[in-house]
Amino acid sequence: MMKSVLFGALALVALAGPVYAQDAAAGEKLFMRCKACHQIGPDAKNAIGPDLNGVVGRRAGTEEGYSYSAALKDSGLTWDEATLTKWLHGPKKLVAGTKMIFPGFQKDDDIKNVIAYLSQFNADGSKK
Repeated sequence: MMKSVLFGALALVALAGPVYAQDAAAGEKLFMRCKACHQIGPDAKNAIGPDLNGVVGRRAGTEEGYSYSAALKDSGLTWDEATLTKWLHGPKKLVAGTKMIFPGFQKDDDIKNVIAYLSQFNADGSKK
């Protein structure tokens, strides 16, 4: 009996895994909302917003050649998953005085997927 319960519990955990997995392909589609201001990939350049190559793990306000708000430069943030999650929910909620006007994503899964997409890119725009 105990083996059956244990096996059933493990099966449920295994089946639940993909439901919560981040989906970079879905994140790429969602990134279309970001493309009005940001670029990513081998030919990315700073535009209205900074290029996002290698953004995951980078200190906020440090992309060379981009003019950041003082609020973002002085924020002390590093773009890890937790910080990006807060940022993508609403940039102005996290850093008052930022120039970024994006209102934020509403769904946590959308944010996870965008972060999964961004995480694929090295600082030079190549994929990991």
